[in-house]
Amino acid sequence: MAGIERAAVIVTGASGSAYGLRTIQQLADGGADVVAIFTPTGEAVARHEVGLSLEGRDKAASLGRFLDLKPSARLRVADDADLFDPVASGSNALDAVIVVPASMGFVASSAAGLASDLAERVVDVALKERRPVVFVPRETPLHLIHLRNLTTLAEAGAAIVPAMPAYYTMPKSVDDMVDFVVGKVLDVLGFPHELFKPWRA
Repeated sequence: MAGIERAAVIVTGASGSAYGLRTIQQLADGGADVVAIFTPTGEAVARHEVGLSLEGRDKAASLGRFLDLKPSARLRVADDADLFDPVASGSNALDAVIVVPASMGFVASSAAGLASDLAERVVDVALKERRPVVFVPRETPLHLIHLRNLTTLAEAGAAIVPAMPAYYTMPKSVDDMVDFVVGKVLDVLGFPHELFKPWRA
């Protein structure tokens, strides 16, 4: 499993909820212990785009059913407002943090080192602990402030993996295009997957 045993996936309010959900599914079904964090807008956008509902007391069970996870999957949904969650502490560091999709507002907050909610705090902790952090921006066009914020994060050690599907894989559906982007995220983390075949393989 290439060292990724515990990971957080942060779903923000950018369009492209499917990228975040597929990432959660791949990590959880691949054996990682996954903490999913939805920002309030991220949850609202997921509801709008893919019909995800995290109502009820057991949000992890609801998300697991939506993603049709294996019974063995280890998934927890953390409350973005809970700054006392264990993953808010550097002494409980995760192996990787993935922000997917990453809104430009969240990118700006992270680049400024803010930690006003759990999602921001988890990114801040991972960066200061020198843990792998991946941002998947899904915004176009990008203005200079966006680019500078992304550069700041890259300089701080984060990997930037824009949601740019390739076409050499001959995608036949939107799912194929989502799988390519998620596969590239997992490649950066060294996490095995079979979402697409490498070039010329």
